[in-house]
Amino acid sequence: MKAFQVNAPLDYTIAEVEVPRAAVGEVLVKVAFAGICGSDMHIIHGDNAFVRFPRITGHEFAGTVEALGEGAEGIEIGDRVCIDPVISCGKCYPCRIGRPNVCSALQVIGVHRDGGFEEWVNVPVGNVHRLPEGLGLEAGALVEPYSIAANVLERMLPLRGDRLLVYGAGVIGLTILQMARAQGIEDITVVDLIDERLTTARELGATRTWHGKEDIEGAVSELTGGEGIPLIADAACVPALLPQMLRIASPAGRIGLLGFNPTPSDLVQLEVIKKELTLVGSRLNNRKFPDVLDRMASGRLDPLALVSHRLPFDEMPGAIDMLDHHPERARKVLIDISVDIGT
Repeated sequence: MKAFQVNAPLDYTIAEVEVPRAAVGEVLVKVAFAGICGSDMHIIHGDNAFVRFPRITGHEFAGTVEALGEGAEGIEIGDRVCIDPVISCGKCYPCRIGRPNVCSALQVIGVHRDGGFEEWVNVPVGNVHRLPEGLGLEAGALVEPYSIAANVLERMLPLRGDRLLVYGAGVIGLTILQMARAQGIEDITVVDLIDERLTTARELGATRTWHGKEDIEGAVSELTGGEGIPLIADAACVPALLPQMLRIASPAGRIGLLGFNPTPSDLVQLEVIKKELTLVGSRLNNRKFPDVLDRMASGRLDPLALVSHRLPFDEMPGAIDMLDHHPERARKVLIDISVDIGT
């Protein structure tokens, strides 16, 4: 079968590999669609310390159940499914208190083990979620990025009437925007440096957008009468922005951080303490797939609005090149794994 395999940093190809067999407690899925994520790009560039090469990447994918391993129950051959990539041990402290997304022995499909950029993939049955009737496999491949948004919003504890400011209008920023609106947050500002992304944010319901080169602190002060913003989500993942976030946050504000950038941030303790701010990290998702699927099925989320490109599997290397050199041209790039190639 065909698989997109990263052999080493900047060394990747569509390779011929063996079709896996469904192991005990696992399900063999024939992949239909998979989305390229920023974290896939980090793996390709060698910027993910958790990856061991060679690795078949891909953690945003959906497909059809082809085979069941021994002991795999609750799912049937032929079911249309999407896959939660978070694999946890169930025994460590985070797992015991209901935080399996930061399990001490965490594994992520497509990072620690092979993922969805291949024609067939084995996954634990507990990570498999049936798609509701009427929800297509393309949408199913986009559940995972919305689960990231659902997780960070839950960590920020939104209250009725709270304003939200989202730094970054890439895919994660746009999923936070859509998820926040679906949850009833009405006043949402999005900041980015790329005009095309700001246009998309307005199309998806942002109350207002600001270019990152504007006077963001002055704009926040004018908008809020000097009070500040209670909810700030950092989907830009630029450590240098943290001091500004601390300054524009309202007293008792909550800031959600999503980036894996190892660069230190300047943190002025005075800003945090005098306002009693809450800074929360958010990693992956904590069992958010059912919530996202419900919101998609009800029409409160429009996942296909994120898709800028649908490409056949054999064009994936070109998609990687585009995302490297012209990221402004793309939102979510969806790869059609089901298209036969090499024949």
